[in-house]
Amino acid sequence: MRKIGFDNERYKKMQTESILKRMQEFDNKLYMEFGGKMFDDFHAARVLPGFDPNVKSEILQNLKDQIEVILCIGAPDIENNKMRADFGITYGDELIRLTKLLKERKIPINSIVITQYNDQVAADIFKKQLTRMGFKVHVHKYTKGYPNNIDVVVSDQGYGVNSYIETSKPIVIVNAPGARSGKLATCLSQLYHEYKRGNKAGYAKFETFPVWNLPIKHPVNIAYEAATVDISDRNMIDYYHFEAYGESVVNYNRDLEVFPIGSNILHKIMGRDVYKSPTDMSINMVGNAIIDDEVVQEAGKQEVIRRYFFANTEYRLGRMDLEHARRIERLMQEIGVQPSDRVVVGKALEVSKKNNRPAIALELENGKIITGKEKETINAAASVIMNAIKELAGIDDDIDLISPSAIETIQRLKKDALKLSSDRLSLEEALIALAFSAASNPTVSLALKQLKRLCNCEAHSSIMIAESEQQMFHRLGINITSEPVYVLPQNGIKN
Repeated sequence: MRKIGFDNERYKKMQTESILKRMQEFDNKLYMEFGGKMFDDFHAARVLPGFDPNVKSEILQNLKDQIEVILCIGAPDIENNKMRADFGITYGDELIRLTKLLKERKIPINSIVITQYNDQVAADIFKKQLTRMGFKVHVHKYTKGYPNNIDVVVSDQGYGVNSYIETSKPIVIVNAPGARSGKLATCLSQLYHEYKRGNKAGYAKFETFPVWNLPIKHPVNIAYEAATVDISDRNMIDYYHFEAYGESVVNYNRDLEVFPIGSNILHKIMGRDVYKSPTDMSINMVGNAIIDDEVVQEAGKQEVIRRYFFANTEYRLGRMDLEHARRIERLMQEIGVQPSDRVVVGKALEVSKKNNRPAIALELENGKIITGKEKETINAAASVIMNAIKELAGIDDDIDLISPSAIETIQRLKKDALKLSSDRLSLEEALIALAFSAASNPTVSLALKQLKRLCNCEAHSSIMIAESEQQMFHRLGINITSEPVYVLPQNGIKN
């Protein structure tokens, strides 16, 4: 049984109350920059067992009568097709995904802002696409005078150049597909226009990580550093908070670096000092909902190991610098863990070496390790999942879930008609074949029903698996890692 270390309901209640309290401090008009993921926060779910990946969207859904959403995306990110490594999609595609998720939950979208605009052609095309989808789109250029000349920034030549986004709800959520998308600039621009209109609006930031009231070297906070190694985030003691209150709390480098600028801009707009530290700006009740620190510490350590394998495979694929991968190695040393502390690693390597074939090991909820190796008919991913669901269903290992004739038909299609280099069944193909058989075969039907029990299981592959296979594991809720090793079809496993 998976141990729980986080009280999801307590967090939901406390975070909601804190948001409403902050709104009331600013004459019932709050622009809230949304840090991190609004939906599908699987990182939080992994390091805080018990955390619902969609609890933050549930909080917004419960407040939907009082909120509206502005989404931001940077024009340079559109132009460069910047990718979200966790989902394998561009920032543009992620923004459109966010709009769909918000609509499904009936959370109102006010508009979309393309920030940092400098006549990028790709941004112009994306704007047309969004407009034709029915969205209001605003375009904001780089702010004149930022960051050094605050008098120009907070003037008609600075924020005043940006179009004012008319809003009607007391809480305006400002979110984006990723970091450095212009969320803060959009909030401050709106505040400038609100105060020109006599509206005493305020600003705050919805945060999740780092957890300000955990130690700076707590594994949950170290896991945040490992997750953001590609953008060089560093946990730091909030020295502004310490100076103001004599209390040692955790924040991160980007917020600390921008705080003097943001604080001066807020003072210029509002005519008073609002916050004494970046931690003051944040609304983050995560630490108050941890109910078993030992459980979340271990979960944080395991996440750092997962990030280590991810960074090394990304480096091997040319998508991450070596220094970023080395940085995670140092973080592992700080919390006293090593790759072999991930129990599925050793078993996957053992089976692969024994059979000279790619192999995957998967740990079931009860702690039992199931393995699967590449065969002539199916790949290692399909093999381990079929072995796992047979184990969970109590089906004898000798029973074939997919008939040899069905496999042969699919292989013939792949090889003869589709001209594919490999005719082995992938995980997705194997599951589709199982679904067809389940209608007439009760044993297969029983096996398929076990798939949901694989959620939150851990797995490790002896080789780098295709991104399509990774996505299948993610859809099943399995946390998969891989060795940074290629496999060549004709020559076996290669380093």
